[in-house]
Amino acid sequence: MHTAAAPSAAARMAFTYVKRHLSPKQALSGRLTGNGAVEVSASGCHVELSDGRSALDFGSYAVTILGHRHPDVLDAVHRQLDLMPTATRLLTNPVTAAAAAALAAYLGGALNRVFFGANGADAVEAAIKLARLASGRSRIVAVQGSFHGKSLGALALTHHERYRGGLQDVLAPVVHVSPDDPDAVAKECAAGDVAALVFEPLQGENGVRPLDGEVMRAWCAAAAQHGTFVVADEIQTGLRRCGEPSLALEAGLPVDAVLLGKSLGGGVLPLSAAVCGERLYAPLLADPTIHSATFSGHPLACAALPVALEAIEASAAQGRVLAAAMERGLARLRHEHAHLVEGVRGKGLLWGLDLPSEDLTAKLIVRLAHGGLLVSPCMSRPTTLRLMPPLVAGADEVEQALQILSSALSELPGPTSRNRPRDPVTLG
Repeated sequence: MHTAAAPSAAARMAFTYVKRHLSPKQALSGRLTGNGAVEVSASGCHVELSDGRSALDFGSYAVTILGHRHPDVLDAVHRQLDLMPTATRLLTNPVTAAAAAALAAYLGGALNRVFFGANGADAVEAAIKLARLASGRSRIVAVQGSFHGKSLGALALTHHERYRGGLQDVLAPVVHVSPDDPDAVAKECAAGDVAALVFEPLQGENGVRPLDGEVMRAWCAAAAQHGTFVVADEIQTGLRRCGEPSLALEAGLPVDAVLLGKSLGGGVLPLSAAVCGERLYAPLLADPTIHSATFSGHPLACAALPVALEAIEASAAQGRVLAAAMERGLARLRHEHAHLVEGVRGKGLLWGLDLPSEDLTAKLIVRLAHGGLLVSPCMSRPTTLRLMPPLVAGADEVEQALQILSSALSELPGPTSRNRPRDPVTLG
């Protein structure tokens, strides 16, 4: 493990300001994970720290599918910055228009209406508001284990009690159904007043857990029968993170909207979108001011979008190679560290690793950072960590990440109890 050097003046100042103005716990966490250093620059899948160390970024909560500072995306943003970095909101902006057209075409054209936000919760808020307005109904069906954001509208759909505690009386009416019950949506729709079904084809924050394809098809069929809108939240899993532009569309699910975010701005600027069909989008067609945001369709972020989509598609084949390397490497690692690794699940460039306890997982995340590998925790399932390599990683960098992970696992103490039920390995 790297021995911490004395923090630089810049690092000390950053920790002091975070502690004073943001959160003492956030400052402590950052200091422990960074071993006294802060991040100062990044390029590709490498992040440089204030003490001179470099770390592989296989985390960043799925934002950096193209790595950091992709040159084509940077060029597009620089050009727009020199022309017009913000919008009047009174005149039509061609950059935003082109971004909407590019995104609709990218998903195949059947969903041809776009609302832009800055983060994933913005897209969720827009989708559920449109569903309620278009249907005249109030209830939403979501899924146990789901995560859709923490703003009040999106939080009603998020399942984990950790985020909902103390706020239930102000949350919209949402029922969370079992991911294993193919009849659950039919039962809720039959009870009446269901505006929308919202689900993640693969639950990232819940430990990288895919929903069963047949269950999703049964849900969608029941929703269609009752005139209920279907919304696929792929904010984390879309845009080739899990191999396809959209898991729901690839599976042929008849959805009324696909929600995208995270890497939509090319890893350079925040951007999200609710890509909708005509029927769901009808309230905005009737009144474009019924839902709006000052920075919706911001020109700098929208300048990044078409270039980011092109770069993602250009690297799609490389992504399949990386996914196969991760699958092989993690299967090998689970065998070598069977006393610690209780499960491995993944698809494409999103992988979850289960450990026996929250404490061991937290220790592993810190050890990995000290060893030069940044990963992401799972907020709703803290016994799982996520590895999310970018498309721009090479085979050598994947192998380096796996070696760092294996070394860090070797340094961990064994679990207090090894007689625990073990999840099956779910790969690919």
